[in-house]
Amino acid sequence: MGLADDLFIQTCRKIIDSGISDKGTAVRAHWPDGTPAFTYRTFGVVNRYNLAHEFPALTLRKVPLRTAVDELFWIWQRKSNNIHDLNSHIWDAWADEHGSIGKAYGYQLGVKHTYPEGEFDQVDRLLWDLKNNPGSRRMITNLYNHADLHAMHLYPCAYSVTCHVTRGRLNMILHQRSQDMLAANGWNVVQYAVLAHLLAHVSGLEAGEFLHEIADAHIYDRHVPLVEELIQKTPYNAPTLTFAKEKLDFYSFTPSDFKLKDYHYHPFTERIPIAI
Repeated sequence: MGLADDLFIQTCRKIIDSGISDKGTAVRAHWPDGTPAFTYRTFGVVNRYNLAHEFPALTLRKVPLRTAVDELFWIWQRKSNNIHDLNSHIWDAWADEHGSIGKAYGYQLGVKHTYPEGEFDQVDRLLWDLKNNPGSRRMITNLYNHADLHAMHLYPCAYSVTCHVTRGRLNMILHQRSQDMLAANGWNVVQYAVLAHLLAHVSGLEAGEFLHEIADAHIYDRHVPLVEELIQKTPYNAPTLTFAKEKLDFYSFTPSDFKLKDYHYHPFTERIPIAI
């Protein structure tokens, strides 16, 4: 069993068995039919993955690597807030008639600021520090800009990354305010594990620990039967991540450069209802 599967099962079991229901409260999210989307939830989940040991891809169901990396690059490479720059329909529900999701996600990473060393946006500042000042305790990106929240069509869920270098290894924390366990957990873990590997590679480092901190980990009421079915499956061993290591420029990578070797997974054909 891979660690990603083990932690997913543990977290889902905890939420279902002892999580708090928000039924009867005024929730923001709703189902496409207009009814409130209630959840079972737990506060303060912290999952640790040793990227030097294995790549944390779920095998209980397939995580589509290329699509996940494309969304990651939409935010971190293209620094876009427009769904026309994204090769999937993940964000369609939050886009306006022009395709914009407002001043959210990639928009925030692309805003430039002036530092003593020059002008950088958040991604380029992080890359500069990893290469030139790896001992820094200030290597942080943050999408949760209160001054722009009013102009975001959805407040950022995965909102901040903190990097820390120890003995040539890049350790990274993803801070997430809210996580839909069924629809997004495996997806986000794979995305930011890829990001940790990539940031380490282009900075001459090795990937170390990846920590995923979730403030509100939840399972929607209509997802519970699907999750119960999923976590009864027997996981396979974790796959191995391979990518184009001859490339050294962060911006030269494409989603097709990343592959999962020996990736075995269970079929999961049920349609997941998405709360919006």
